[in-house]
Amino acid sequence: MSDITVPNVADVQEKLLKGPYHQWLGLEVLSVAEGEITLSAKWREEWVVNPAGGYTHGGILAALVDLTADWALVAFTGKGVPTLDVRVDYHRPARGDLTAVGTVIKVGKQFSSAEARIFDREGRLVASGRGLYATATA
Repeated sequence: MSDITVPNVADVQEKLLKGPYHQWLGLEVLSVAEGEITLSAKWREEWVVNPAGGYTHGGILAALVDLTADWALVAFTGKGVPTLDVRVDYHRPARGDLTAVGTVIKVGKQFSSAEARIFDREGRLVASGRGLYATATA
């Protein structure tokens, strides 16, 4: 994509966990590469939308799509990028710990886009989506 310096996992983890919501989600940075990030999220009982089904609420999945795509851009640009728009598709019920993979699609002067895929512990795709983020310098 460019000649940028890829931040290390520990630096991204430290920045990510400054957010209390990210802490509550139990996020851990597994890997960072140019334009990509992989996160894990520890399952919490509070995520369950229907006790009979035991599956994760779609809002948690949407948050994971948004923040994973966002943090793929943060790792690429080195700065926060506000979300302008996000789309989420749900593919199957999600249960247990989740893995989220974010990839930068395009970096622009004003706007950038990135996508994320969320997998269950068996590696099945449970949700995916993409977002548009503001990357203009203030």
